[in-house]
Amino acid sequence: MTNEKPMRSGADDLSLLGNQGVQYPQTYDPSVLETFDNKHPGNDYFVKFNCPEFTALCPITGQPDFATIYISYVPDVRMVESKSLKLYLFSFRNHGDFHEDCVNVIMKDLIALMDPKYIEVWGKFLPR
Repeated sequence: MTNEKPMRSGADDLSLLGNQGVQYPQTYDPSVLETFDNKHPGNDYFVKFNCPEFTALCPITGQPDFATIYISYVPDVRMVESKSLKLYLFSFRNHGDFHEDCVNVIMKDLIALMDPKYIEVWGKFLPR
């Protein structure tokens, strides 16, 4: 589960932000994640995302499971671009895995992408 495409780091390299013709991925796809340079690498500060509409498929029943995913990290050199993060999280929509596994996959993909100083990813799951 590593990001196969080269890490994008400059604002000029962002291909999703502002692009009205972006296609939503239909399967799990960490390659949609993009980064940009942290303009304040000497400061330790938190970047937080609350993602309230996370969906994955139960690997047993195939039914959708819903959650809110919370991502909090202290960036080092690179930061995740938020539209690419939205598309990445959407890519779990047809992915069959337990939410607990999805949380770990998300965290590992973001570590591979950004190598943050600190990261915390947790999910608030809704019972079916």
